[in-house]
This record gives sequence, structure tokens and C-alpha cells, in this order.
Amino acid sequence: MNSRTVFLARLVGLFLLVLSLAMLVQRGSIEPAVYALVEDRAALLVVAMIGLVGGLAMVLAHNIWSGGSLPVIVTLVGWSLLIRNSLLLCLPSEAVVALFEAFHVDQLYYLYAVIDFAIGLYLTYAGFSRR
Repeated sequence: MNSRTVFLARLVGLFLLVLSLAMLVQRGSIEPAVYALVEDRAALLVVAMIGLVGGLAMVLAHNIWSGGSLPVIVTLVGWSLLIRNSLLLCLPSEAVVALFEAFHVDQLYYLYAVIDFAIGLYLTYAGFSRR
């Protein structure tokens, strides 16, 4: 197994575990903060630029589409970061708000947290069980 795959699986997995647990425990703080971020174009641009750097780094360092589910999932996470943050940078504010509302974050908040938790759990387990 590629050492980059293992490192990124551990890094992203642990990040998603901590993030999803915070989402589950702190909905009253996190959900309003996310809505405020979507409404604040300047702050969203800064966050999107940082996320874009992370997505680009993952895609450039780990664009592996074979070798099992772990490298493919790590690659998909990198591409999703790249695409999502590119959209956040390029779309006008109204389109970002509309896109956010189309995903029904307020209604599906816990589902998104559980999905992040499941992906994080898999990546963490797979990353730490590899040498």
C-alpha cells in the first residue's frame, strides 16, 4: 500500500471523525455558523481558498483510481474538495446560497454528519490497519 494513501486516509479519517462528532454534539453552534459563513462572501472565499489548496494537494499527490477501495476513496475525497471549493470560489453569492438550500442542510444535518462519520471511521480504520 502506498504510504501517501495510508497517511491521507489517517489524516482525512481522523479529521472527519472529529468534525462529525462535533457536528453531532454541537448542532446549535455549528449549524448557525455554517449559515453565517454561506452569507458572508469574504469569509467564504477565504475558507474556499484554503479548501482549494487542500483539494489540489490531494489530487496532485494522490490521483490513484485502482488498487482497492482505500486509494479510490482517498482520491474521491481530494477531487470532491477540489470541485466543491472551485465552485464556492467561482459561483456568485446567490448561487452558493441556492445550492446550500438545495441540499436541505437544515433538514438533513444529522444525515450529513453520519455520512461524514462513516467515511471517517472507514478511512481511519483502513489507514491505521495498514503498514
